Amino acid sequence: MTLHADVAELLAEAGILDVDVDEAVADEQHARLSAYLRVVSVIASSRSRDRDRAIVATILRDPDEMGSKTAVVALVDEIAWKVTGPAEFRRWSAELLPEIDQLKTEQFREFIRRRIHDWLFYLSIKDGHVPTSAELAEVTDWMQRFLAEHSTSLAVLALVAESANTRKTRNIAKNRAGIRKLRTQ
Repeated sequence: MTLHADVAELLAEAGILDVDVDEAVADEQHARLSAYLRVVSVIASSRSRDRDRAIVATILRDPDEMGSKTAVVALVDEIAWKVTGPAEFRRWSAELLPEIDQLKTEQFREFIRRRIHDWLFYLSIKDGHVPTSAELAEVTDWMQRFLAEHSTSLAVLALVAESANTRKTRNIAKNRAGIRKLRTQ
């Protein structure tokens, strides 16, 4: 298929009729990425996950790998918020991995894999798992910061306050957990 046909198909499948396909094809950095993000939003809000792999495959055929990676990460993020737990997310993301492996740029493949790993980590915590400092060290700074800003578990916040990679993230977790060390001067 051609890029024009791919973009037109994605928009039609999502029921998005107000995007000029010719403009989207011509303007990869703005119009096309915006169209993909709108498609992802519509697709993620669907109850059915049956077409996700095909949609990801179509998006990843785009020659602008940066834009297509961004759209796929947005889908991963949205689905992570909707699943019932880590097992469901693991099954869903496993379906996408063969498509993700088609990306030519290893850095982009790895970025998506790391995002999936981060969400699996978060979902396991949400499911009751209290991670170790070694497990926390295996997630990205983005996920550590996400936990510092959003976790409601004092045990997780204490771990992040003690073991996060950046001082800023450790401080956010300390403040949210109410952990304050007295300064001795």
